[in-house]
Amino acid sequence: MTQTDGETRVLRDLATRGTAIGARLQGLERAVAAARGHLDDALLDDTVATVERATGRLRLSAHHTVVAIAGATGSGKSSTFNALTGLELSSTGVRRPTTSWATACVWGNEGAAEVLEWLGIPPRHQTMRDSMLDTKRDDKALEGVVLMDLPDHDSTELSHHLEVDRLVELADLLVWVLDPQKYADAAIHDRYLAPYKTHAGVMLVVLNHIDTIAPEKRQGMVDDVKRLLALDGLAEVKVIAISAREGIGVEELRQEIASRVEQKRSTTVRVEADVAAAAGRLDAAGGSAPGREITAERARALEDRVAEAAGVPTIAAAVERTIRSRAARAVAWPPVGLLGRLRRRNQNELLAGYRAGSQPHAVAVQRAAVDNSIRELADQTAQGLGAPWVDSVRQAATGRLEETDDALDRGLTSVDLGADRLPGWVGLVRVLQIVLLLAAIGGGAWWAVLAVQGTHDDAPELAGFPLPPLVLAVGLALGILLWLVFRPLVGGAARSRGDDADEALRQVVADVLAKQVVAPVNGVLASYSSFRAGIAQAQE
Repeated sequence: MTQTDGETRVLRDLATRGTAIGARLQGLERAVAAARGHLDDALLDDTVATVERATGRLRLSAHHTVVAIAGATGSGKSSTFNALTGLELSSTGVRRPTTSWATACVWGNEGAAEVLEWLGIPPRHQTMRDSMLDTKRDDKALEGVVLMDLPDHDSTELSHHLEVDRLVELADLLVWVLDPQKYADAAIHDRYLAPYKTHAGVMLVVLNHIDTIAPEKRQGMVDDVKRLLALDGLAEVKVIAISAREGIGVEELRQEIASRVEQKRSTTVRVEADVAAAAGRLDAAGGSAPGREITAERARALEDRVAEAAGVPTIAAAVERTIRSRAARAVAWPPVGLLGRLRRRNQNELLAGYRAGSQPHAVAVQRAAVDNSIRELADQTAQGLGAPWVDSVRQAATGRLEETDDALDRGLTSVDLGADRLPGWVGLVRVLQIVLLLAAIGGGAWWAVLAVQGTHDDAPELAGFPLPPLVLAVGLALGILLWLVFRPLVGGAARSRGDDADEALRQVVADVLAKQVVAPVNGVLASYSSFRAGIAQAQE
């Protein structure tokens, strides 16, 4: 029955609490969780199986070391197994049964049943060495060993292959038995040895039938086996030449197994090798580039490019020109302002279209430029990542380009640019200009009427000056003075309003890009960073 993720974590925590291997297994789980939806599910499921297998092994008896004897047909694998046990437990040669089950011999009964059940060895294929009435051999050195004779890995029976593959994954120590005639066979090197180059610490190689080789040629053959192992990435694996039939080297092999059992390290080393191999496969698939995110600086650079493509500078400049023109006319002496209005009547078409609620052609979002900018950001951000993560980053950035472009169009055209509203002080100046102009006109008209009537000498005076021409002169002078005083302030007001429009438009661009591009991409990159952190933890 398959364990749930929660059950696996509970069992792992109970088995590895406070240990380094527990932290490494947690790292693998973290990497898998972060990589879901990005890396191949088969690879991730295989990694989960590694965690479950490691958890299962670590919670079992720590007093037992599972040793698997594996090899091809005719390699003398079963003879080696029998020589190590001192019993005829595995049939050899033509008498070997065609079965898909392994045979197991156990030294030390306590806790062994649970290990054998985990290994899936049927009771009829189990032998408890302690129960054998055999006093010819002292096997205390192998106390705690569960020795398995696996089916032939090159058997024509598919069930044999499956059983070998299953138990090779579970054994704490792998002993590969090679034949002098077939030790270079690609079947074992390509299928079992090379793929396990990360497991050199839990592997032994036995060159059997050494008695069939002339004594002076034996070392050369052993050296050649070591050469082939080095090509497989297993240069550190120990090679022992034996003859199970003649007893040559069997004691050395037994002592090597006993030494590793005594160190009580095989189980942990095997789990560590499995974790390292799984982490290595994830590392290779996901890429080794460090974690990253779209920085604020890079996001602003994208915003600037998209704002340019969306015509934001053009719109802001038009707002500034419009405010400058209208404010200049408003503060000008009214006759001058009227002339300016006549000259500029047809110069506001751009913002007229914008104010009407339709996106003017001149400032419509240039979709191709926006799309290219986003794609370029995705490519720059994904540089160095593994292919699956590159695809995920690109999809997150460009998966909704049409929606992004539409959102930019809607957002930009909805901005209140304030081009129809002049600053308050401009309106006040306009009122004053009108009042002064009316005063000047009134004074002039009054003076003209008095002149026509010939009574201008009787006109009221102020400080010795006739009041009508005085009103005319003061109205004109103050109007022109007001114009000269406030005209320089128009430029600053126009620039401020243009800057406000630019800021509001860029805020729309920033908000759209943050939602449609930056946040989705950073979500993928956050998963990648968590993935890298998990891999690093698993490889510590």
